[in-house]
Amino acid sequence: MKVAISTDMGYVSAHFGRCASYTIVDIEEGKVVNREEIPNPGHQPGFLPQYLSDRGVSIIIAGGMGPRAQDLFAQKNIESMIGVQGPIDDVITKFIDQEIEAGEDMCGHKHGEVEYEDLASPGEPTNQKEDSKIFITAQGKDLEADIDPRFGRAEYFLILDPKTMHFEVLENPNKNAAQGVGIQSAQLAVENNASVVITGQCGPNTERVLNSSGIRIITGAEGKIKEAIHQFLKEAS
Repeated sequence: MKVAISTDMGYVSAHFGRCASYTIVDIEEGKVVNREEIPNPGHQPGFLPQYLSDRGVSIIIAGGMGPRAQDLFAQKNIESMIGVQGPIDDVITKFIDQEIEAGEDMCGHKHGEVEYEDLASPGEPTNQKEDSKIFITAQGKDLEADIDPRFGRAEYFLILDPKTMHFEVLENPNKNAAQGVGIQSAQLAVENNASVVITGQCGPNTERVLNSSGIRIITGAEGKIKEAIHQFLKEAS
């Protein structure tokens, strides 16, 4: 059995078509007998299903994928598992142990008839999502707090609905992690349906994950959160 996993910097990518690469795993009798990572070859409608089918892939694992794309893979007898996240090594282990859990589509855009969105290049932002949120790094728990200049190690994330101005505050579960904090926090933004991230700075690996999910990144932000939100909404109107 061959499994293809959409990959970004060692983690499952939120978007199967815009990921940086694919991890191809050959599994026999519950063991990995071969593993390789191949760059995303770029594609057009119908290309990836044929490309991966030619490589003997029977299952594709990704954070997100639209129904039309899933249909195209099914036509090539490739099963799609979406809503999966986490480090690639962990996902492979869980898959072998039959403990992998699929979830909601995380690809970060609204699927329509011309949905094999993969006409765009990997990393190119998609359109803003329906009911999307503004994801802001924060030093405190309200709009009067200052923006945290760090993304991956921010103290809190303030998640705001621009339509209602209601917000929730999430303590950053990744801030004390040894490594991969930027990528893990980017996945958190995806999970919370963010269309915009406002922060002081973030690294290139984090930017890649956010861009692959169609999330706009605004860096260089400083001062009070309420002022940054007011400025953003003013420019967006």
